Amino acid sequence: MFFIKIAALFNSKLQLFVSGRKNVFTTLKTKIKSSDVVVWIHAASLGEFEQGRPLIEEIKAKHPQVKIMLTFFSPSGYEVRKNYELADVVCYLPMDTMFNANKFIKLVNPSMAIFIKYEFWPNYLTTLQSNKIPTFLVSGIFSQNQAFFKPYGFWIRKKLTTFTHFFVQDKTSKELLNNICFNNVSIAGDTRFDRVQKLVELNEQLSFVNEFKDDSYLLVAGSTWEEDETKLVAYINTSTHAKEKFVIAPHNIQQKGIDKLKNSITKKVVLFSEMTGKELKNYDVFIVDTIGVLAKIYAYADVAYIGGGYTKSGVHNTLEAATYGLPIVIGPNFKKFKEVKDLVSLGGCLSADNTKNLAMLLNSFYKDEKLRLEKSNITKTYVSQNLGATQKMMTTLSNYLTDEA
Repeated sequence: MFFIKIAALFNSKLQLFVSGRKNVFTTLKTKIKSSDVVVWIHAASLGEFEQGRPLIEEIKAKHPQVKIMLTFFSPSGYEVRKNYELADVVCYLPMDTMFNANKFIKLVNPSMAIFIKYEFWPNYLTTLQSNKIPTFLVSGIFSQNQAFFKPYGFWIRKKLTTFTHFFVQDKTSKELLNNICFNNVSIAGDTRFDRVQKLVELNEQLSFVNEFKDDSYLLVAGSTWEEDETKLVAYINTSTHAKEKFVIAPHNIQQKGIDKLKNSITKKVVLFSEMTGKELKNYDVFIVDTIGVLAKIYAYADVAYIGGGYTKSGVHNTLEAATYGLPIVIGPNFKKFKEVKDLVSLGGCLSADNTKNLAMLLNSFYKDEKLRLEKSNITKTYVSQNLGATQKMMTTLSNYLTDEA
C-alpha cells in the first residue's frame, strides 16, 4: 500500500484506488446496524459484478429484508456501480491485512459472504472461517496453471478450505478441485448467461439506433480498442456496399481517442453526443461516445465485432451479442475466455488474425445471408443451453438465509 500511494501521485486510477478506501470503515459504521441481516458480495471489477448481478437480484427478490453489501477491488468497477440501486452499501474492499479483515468482518457481521469468479483474499477468508460465516465462490473457474494445483501452492491451497461451497463454471474446474480433495463443488455454470438473457426479454427500444439503421445492414463493433479500430476503419473506408452501416462503441471514450477515430473515417460520421437535431439516417457511421447502451444496440445488429482481440488483455464480452443470436467476429487473442473458446469451436464466433482476413470475413457476412443465419443459430443455441446458473446457486444459498431473513 505504501508503494501504491507513491504511484498514485502519477496515476489517476490509483488515486481513486487509494482515496476510495479512506472512509470505508466510517461508511460501514453509518450504514450497517448490528441487527441487520447482511449478505456480502465481493467483485474484483465490473465484469465480475455483472456475473454477480443476477444473484443480487434473486436474493433481493426472495429475501427483500436482507441488506446487500457490495465491495469492489478496482475503481473501474466501483466508479461505475457505486450507486447500484439493489445494493444497500457499495464500497471498496480495504486491503487484505489481518487488521482490516477483522475490523471489516466485525462491523459488517455478514450472514453470508460471496466471492465472484476468482477472488481469493487470504486474511478475509481466514477471518470469515474463524467467525463461522458461510462463504461461497460463484461462477468460479480454475485452471491447471494456478498456484492451488502446484507442488509449491500448499499455503494458498489451504485457504480454499475456508469455502463452504464452490459453484464452478465447467467440468475442468470441478475435476481440478476434486483432485486436491475438495468435493464441496457443483457445476452451476456462468450467471452472465442469465443476465444477458434478461436484456433480450426486456426488449428496450433505442429510437436513435432504429433511425440510424433505417433499412440498412448494420455491423456493430463493441468495446473496441485502437488496435481494433485501425483494422475496422481500413474496412469501413474501402467498403463499397451501398446498404452497409456501422456502429462503433469504443472501450475508451476519452475525447482525444474519439476525435482520432472520427477523423480517421472518410465516410459520414455522427457521434452519440452530437446526434440531437440531425437526420441520423443520412450517416454511415455512428460512434457511441457514452456508456450503458451497447448491450441494447446489439439488438439492431446483423453482425457483431467484439474488440480486444488484438490487445494483450484479450477479447471483451461476447455474450451480449451471442444472446441476440448474432454472428460474431473477433481478433486472435481469446483463449483466456471459456465462452469465447466455446463459441469459436462451435463456429458461431470467427477469429481474424490480421486486417486482410478481417475484411474478408466482414465481406462474407455482408454478402451471404445464409452464412449469417447459420452462425446466428449457433450463438443463440449456445446461450439457451447455458441458462439457469442463478437458480442452481439460489437453491443452496437460500438455505443459509431462510432462518434469518
